[in-house]
Amino acid sequence: MALYGAIEAGGTKFVCAIGDAQLNIIETITIPTTTPEETMVKVQSFFDKYEILTIGIGSFGPIDINKESKTYGFITSTPKTAWKNFDFVGTLKAYYDVPIAFTTDVNASLYGEYKAGIAKNVDSAVYYTIGTGIGGGAMLKGRFVEGLSHPEMGHMNISLHKDDQFEGSCPYHQNCLEGMASGPAIEKRVGTEGKFIQEDDEVWDIIAYYIAQAAFNTTLLLSPELIILGGGVMHQHHLLDKIRDQFVEINNSYINLPPIDQYIAEPSLEDKQGIIGCLALAKEEHK
Repeated sequence: MALYGAIEAGGTKFVCAIGDAQLNIIETITIPTTTPEETMVKVQSFFDKYEILTIGIGSFGPIDINKESKTYGFITSTPKTAWKNFDFVGTLKAYYDVPIAFTTDVNASLYGEYKAGIAKNVDSAVYYTIGTGIGGGAMLKGRFVEGLSHPEMGHMNISLHKDDQFEGSCPYHQNCLEGMASGPAIEKRVGTEGKFIQEDDEVWDIIAYYIAQAAFNTTLLLSPELIILGGGVMHQHHLLDKIRDQFVEINNSYINLPPIDQYIAEPSLEDKQGIIGCLALAKEEHK
């Protein structure tokens, strides 16, 4: 049986998996994201048990995806200092002489939904991961939208809510989406994690306003058929309806769109979309 390796590399944990050509997950393991030295030894130990044909990686970033670059395959200017300028692909290549697909973690999640989930029947879609950080990925007809590098949608500037006095948590930009609506931004603003905040707390209206702005900006720029909102913050399921309502208000009937509950949706693969996307990318590396 053909076996493929997958790594969903997040800021807090690595999920590694072995899968088959039908994208079935055969075995998986979760490894804390500590330092490259500690984490990668555990990754290697997991994959050493199998004869794998290829590996697909979806990584936190920023990362270098330009295959002509000297630092292709690197995690670059991440705030996780231990991983800054880490040669992710090169390190794996030293362990395994197999083809390796390398993209962002949010692209991998989008690809999982495109291959096996809610985006299967559309030609264009955008996926946002709203969690420890915020990232966005876009696809058009099966290809990721990329240029000089991958998009950094999580750092788009947003207009401040009239009732929000929070100054933001991003060290680079005062009022970007990540700095105002990520999990750490919510915790810094309120003083506790989102999962402990009541559903009727006004902070959720503020967060919904920021995410709705991002979705509307995305609609203006890319006109996707579907916007998917994933990540830990979106596990507050009451938030989705608030975002949809704010989006409708911001749009003000300007753009004719599908029904809002179809246009802005949650992921459909029970938090496996990232690892399934990595497996799909690994499979496609097998020529």
